[in-house]
Amino acid sequence: MKIFNPNEPGMANGNYFALPYTLGESEVAIVSVPWDVTTSYRSGTHKGPSSIIDASLQVDLYDPMVPDAWSVKIGSVPIDETIEKRNKRFRKVAEQVISHIEEGGELAEVDDLLAEVNIASEELNELVYNSCRDLIEAGKIPAVVGGDHSVPLGNMRAVADKFEDFGILHIDAHADLRVAYEGFKYSHASILYNALTEITQISQLTQVGVRDFCHQEAEFINTDPRIRCFTDMELKRNAFEGKNWKKQCEDIVSSLPVNVYITFDIDGLSPDLCPNTGTPVPGGVNFREVDYLLYMLAISNRRIIGFDLCEVAPGKSDEWDANVGARILYKLCIYSSLNSKKQII
Repeated sequence: MKIFNPNEPGMANGNYFALPYTLGESEVAIVSVPWDVTTSYRSGTHKGPSSIIDASLQVDLYDPMVPDAWSVKIGSVPIDETIEKRNKRFRKVAEQVISHIEEGGELAEVDDLLAEVNIASEELNELVYNSCRDLIEAGKIPAVVGGDHSVPLGNMRAVADKFEDFGILHIDAHADLRVAYEGFKYSHASILYNALTEITQISQLTQVGVRDFCHQEAEFINTDPRIRCFTDMELKRNAFEGKNWKKQCEDIVSSLPVNVYITFDIDGLSPDLCPNTGTPVPGGVNFREVDYLLYMLAISNRRIIGFDLCEVAPGKSDEWDANVGARILYKLCIYSSLNSKKQII
């Protein structure tokens, strides 16, 4: 590393937070996945990685809870331009399917189009898996920045190759337990269904902030013993009735096993913090609440083994979503790295 002053403004170098660390020397390695092919409401999250990189230049690197946070070696895998090109191509195909459904058509009538998207999504999953597997083998904590919430499945699969048992902390407005939503097997709305049905190493799914889900998902939650869903309604009711956030965070953390993967959909936050995300929903946790939850996890006897941040979409006239997303990403990076070293106040 060349001389680096964490007190000076970041100089754009293509890395998240303009940090000077190479991928080889990194402790946390971030894979950018600009993909939002299956987005069902508003597209734009494929711009998430590049917008967060730009916004991250303005993130001050001092953190009162983590001494020398700036020294956490965060490396960035260069954005693969072929993903963006394929995203543009297959998003057009997916839009044909979505329009057909919205007009009352049957899925069977667009089987060929669905097959195109599903095959492309499988290939994307394999690409992410290979990238994250290589990072894990090199001793890194693997991180994925999307894109829509379908993209981290490859990272979860890669983590499962190394850990025989782990849990997932899922922060989201949605349960994401739908089966092949709109015919798309690897839909953004199916990420946790796919994870639970394909990855046997997952022993626990703890969901936080969920407030928008269907009857099928509710049944899945109520019948699968691996799932504990702390809905937004439950969290708020507890707060209204006097249960403080510290106690609620202790309950959330205690539901998780030793090894924990974090999957973070930005719409788990209050929509005033992410107004341009693909599917914003009223309610949600605020920034300090989620920061405290991640802190409580980091200081517990659990180990953060990987994570992702998805569904950040820049606005047309501002970068507020990316600004918030960059700060969430920084918290995830420093807590994950220093969690293993326990250098947290």
